[in-house]
Amino acid sequence: MLDTSKIAILTTVANFDLYHRNSKLFPKGITKYVIDGTNGMHGIHSIYYMFKRLSKAPIDWLILADEDLVFVDANRVFNLIETMASNAISVCGVRDGGVVKHRTYNPHVINTFFTVLNFKEILQIYDEKEVKRHQYITEGEFDLKTDLLAYDYDEMSLYEPYYCFFLWLLRKGKKLYYLDSKMHDDITNVGFFEGDPLFYHTWYARAYNINEKHTKRINAVLAICDDRKSLDDEENSTDGYKLFKDRFFAKRQKLLKLQRRLINRLRV
Repeated sequence: MLDTSKIAILTTVANFDLYHRNSKLFPKGITKYVIDGTNGMHGIHSIYYMFKRLSKAPIDWLILADEDLVFVDANRVFNLIETMASNAISVCGVRDGGVVKHRTYNPHVINTFFTVLNFKEILQIYDEKEVKRHQYITEGEFDLKTDLLAYDYDEMSLYEPYYCFFLWLLRKGKKLYYLDSKMHDDITNVGFFEGDPLFYHTWYARAYNINEKHTKRINAVLAICDDRKSLDDEENSTDGYKLFKDRFFAKRQKLLKLQRRLINRLRV
């Protein structure tokens, strides 16, 4: 029996307008966490920060979902987690190469716009310093069923700094489950679980209510789920999320950037 009280969902938010709209469609009855990403925090930095802030939280399973991800039937995520638990699967999500038309990168790793983690299990072995050492790829290191990949990909790609997290898990022998994905339009993709749509991912969250073209496109996807009862469900009110913010992140990144520039100049 799945204990939903030990399932949580985390979003690193760059656009709170979109988050307040979409989080009403999140799975019911689970804790919502938000990392404030308006200071530039995202990707691997969010993962590092996530483990620091949630290491003491009573979480068995953690769902990572961007604010531009729209659930079709969010509670089916519980069925997905049950499948993962039954099959000793540690991580689930969509490949970052070969299945989304405009993501032509590494098909062995998962894009963090939607990721389900066996957080309790991974936390037991998590070591940030060790994770950082895995931002590399060896040719032929992992098996790949190319017949499942409809679009371009690059097995040697290290495009995203967060790849090290998934490559570390693979090298630890953890099992990854890749969801099927199809294009809804030229940008939006649809994630499937057991043959049925689970979510739409619109991309370009930062452009919502800023860029007219992307706002119209995202609103068209949002309209698909407008008739869902969870839109008016008080249980899924956005008022209950727990907010984390690293107030000095942007300053640290700026200092690190200046430091790298100085080092590069000294090397010339």
